[in-house]
Amino acid sequence: MSWAVVDLVSASGAALHFWVPFLAGGVCWMIVYLSLPKPMWVYVVGHELTHALWALLFGARVRKIKVSSKGGHVVVTKSNSLIVLAPYFFPLYAVLWTVLFSVLGIWLDTRPAMPGFHLGLGIAYAFHLSLTVQVLRTDQPDLRGEGWFFSLMLIWFAHALLLLLAIPMLTGRVGLGTAFGWALDRTVRVVVRVLHGW
Repeated sequence: MSWAVVDLVSASGAALHFWVPFLAGGVCWMIVYLSLPKPMWVYVVGHELTHALWALLFGARVRKIKVSSKGGHVVVTKSNSLIVLAPYFFPLYAVLWTVLFSVLGIWLDTRPAMPGFHLGLGIAYAFHLSLTVQVLRTDQPDLRGEGWFFSLMLIWFAHALLLLLAIPMLTGRVGLGTAFGWALDRTVRVVVRVLHGW
């Protein structure tokens, strides 16, 4: 067996160690989502905390946060499109799960627990996606204020960028530079085809 084939088998094995538990987590969440009442209060807490977090990142101050299962709001000293739309593209609970696992990794050998981490990550990301899609089906003042077309394009682009950054790190087999190279190559090919009329 050549070295290229060995690398390919090794890479696919590492990818399976990520994808199987990650997708299993997503399926587990979807079963809960479709079978039980929606945990809207938990989602709204994450939604409003994400507004607050992004406001802090842009140097604003958070004056007030209000949360209920029917909705919430946050009052900040300044705002922009990223602060307004962050809850729709920034999966706060998935990020917090990753940070928690990374911090534990400072003191503990977390390699044996990686399938559990990937399972939890799948649950957290599916939670974010499913409930975000649900709330986007209602009239959202955040999107109305920023414009629906712009908002949906920014949300889609941010999710794509998040996956582009996260998947190489999570599978541990493709470097970030390689992933960006692939994305750039495919983007250029699509643009060239569109400009030349396929």
